[in-house]
Formats: sequence, C-alpha cells, structure tokens
Amino acid sequence: MGVLEGKFEDNVLVTSLDWVFNWARSSSPWPLSFGLACCAIEMMATGASRFDLDRFGAGAYRATPRQADIMIVAGTVTLKMGIRIRRLYEQMADPKYVISMGSCSNNGGPYWKYGYHVLKGVDEVIPVDVYVPGCPPRPESLLEGLIQLKDKIRRQTIARKSEA
Repeated sequence: MGVLEGKFEDNVLVTSLDWVFNWARSSSPWPLSFGLACCAIEMMATGASRFDLDRFGAGAYRATPRQADIMIVAGTVTLKMGIRIRRLYEQMADPKYVISMGSCSNNGGPYWKYGYHVLKGVDEVIPVDVYVPGCPPRPESLLEGLIQLKDKIRRQTIARKSEA
C-alpha cells in the first residue's frame, strides 16, 4: 500500500516527470542518417519493409539536424568528414544521441592501419552512446542498437546526469 493510494479519484494519474519525458523520447526517436560507406546500405535496409524500423517510431529519417534526436554514423569516417559530423552534431537539439554503426565508424576498420586519412573511430569527434559491431552490420544489429539506446533513454533522469 502506497501513501497516495486511495487519496484520489479514479481519473487521476500520478507519475514522475522523468517517466513521462523518457517515455516520449524513447517512443519516437527521429534519426539523422549519415551514411558514409557500405554500412549505409544496411542502414537503408533497416528502414525497408522487411525489418520495419517504423515499429520503433524511428522510421522517418530526417534530412536536417534540427529535427533529429539520433545521429546514426554508418561507415568510414575520414578526417575531412569528421569536421562535418561534428558540425551536424552541434546543430542537433538536446537531448541528442549517437549510434556508431559498423567497424569503420567504431574503430577505423581495416582502413585505419594503412590509411592516413581515416579516423580511429567517430568517438574521437563526437560522444557515442551505442556501438553496433559488424562489417557491415546486419539490419538486425542496428535494431538491437536502437533497442539498447531506448533502454538507455528510459534510465535517464532530469534532476542529475545518469551514470549509464
């Protein structure tokens, strides 16, 4: 028995603001697609009818960073593109989240060792929330990464920074 149980009529709902805000954020994330290489094909396949990204509320890829909540970086990040990724990330409204998709955006992939122009991961430019492994990762992997991000969003609180 809670302290507030039986104190209100049946049409009153008592909840916390954290739960309401996190439910709204996690129920309709709008991704900003940033496809750089072969991982972008798998990202596009995730939005197709077979895998149905719409059931997570994330089916509409946004073309502008001002309308997006999540940036999905898919592919090899070069030094030249790192500057542009950072600029797009800074233009996104808070709270913003990043999914790094594929071995190339996670750690430079096979190109980092012999290429002078490849970053050793997108996390050198922007903070990453979820890493999706694979070369290229399957669409199911991106869906799992989105589920992991939604769980992370649900654990956040407005009062203080979350540890996760």
